Amino acid sequence: MSAHELALQKALIGHLKADAAVRTLLGEPARIWDAAPAEAAFPHLLVGRCESRPVRADGGGVEQALTLTVVSRFRGTEEAKAVLAAVRRALNDADLEADGVRTVSLGVSFADVFPSADGARTFAVLRVRAVTEEVET
Repeated sequence: MSAHELALQKALIGHLKADAAVRTLLGEPARIWDAAPAEAAFPHLLVGRCESRPVRADGGGVEQALTLTVVSRFRGTEEAKAVLAAVRRALNDADLEADGVRTVSLGVSFADVFPSADGARTFAVLRVRAVTEEVET
């Protein structure tokens, strides 16, 4: 069995880094990581929590809920919302595939934009829902 969670993360990051609108906002190469470097530039996107459960269907399906977080230092919500919108557009019904796993469905199911307690950063949290299955060989 393939590692659905790792395959989805790999395909998702590759897809977002290839998207022109995302690159316009997150730089070239796009600042998308699962852990930000010590001196990370802003804005950037972090791939975080992943919840998964098997889907009782043919194809070895897995339902996943993946949390993505935009981190911005821009005063106000404009920049974080722009990145959120670009990511949502890029992922809406995208067909992703990596390491023998492909998406059957994919979309942003939740978004929340809010300032940090000290107001120095703005966060946009996106919850991505995906159903993946193994590619038949």
